[in-house]
Amino acid sequence: MSASQAVLAGWMENPYSAVDELARTESARVRAEEETLAALVTEYAGTLYRVSFSVLRNAADAEDAVQEAFLRVLRHRDTLDEVRDRRGWLIRIVWNIVLDRKRRAKTRPETDDVAELARVLPAAGLSADDRAAAAQHHAQVLACVETLPAKEREVLMLSAFEELSSVEIAQVLGITESSVRSRLFRARNLMAGLMGRERQ
Repeated sequence: MSASQAVLAGWMENPYSAVDELARTESARVRAEEETLAALVTEYAGTLYRVSFSVLRNAADAEDAVQEAFLRVLRHRDTLDEVRDRRGWLIRIVWNIVLDRKRRAKTRPETDDVAELARVLPAAGLSADDRAAAAQHHAQVLACVETLPAKEREVLMLSAFEELSSVEIAQVLGITESSVRSRLFRARNLMAGLMGRERQ
């Protein structure tokens, strides 16, 4: 009796059933990973873009940084289940990417283009004049933020633009929570002075 006849007769286990089961399991795992990644992109792409744009000030560069962040997530997808705070983890990834790009470039092309600034502002219910005024105010605020010392600028951007808590900022920057609070206090005082001078 041949092996295939023995399998049909039920005397031997079908060697192909184990291979088929492994393929189905692997396919289900890949689908689950793709769905998880798609959900992360849907939920956090806007946040990561705003973080990137606040540092790089260039729409194309910010989009590239977000794509690179998700590529890194894809490369480390097997550790996704271990990540408790995915938002903070993703922000830390994109933050490191944009700072690295900024260091490598040494100079950053900044834009005063109102259309570019308007991309990061909520536009619902605003007239064209109001949107332009909001974009100009946003540009003034960003210009003042740029004059802050680096440490204060970092915590202010993460706190004000992304509304991260002190704990989350500490995780992103790798510093203590008390350092975050003291830097944020200094940054807000400096900004109050700078914005006061802008109004004069």
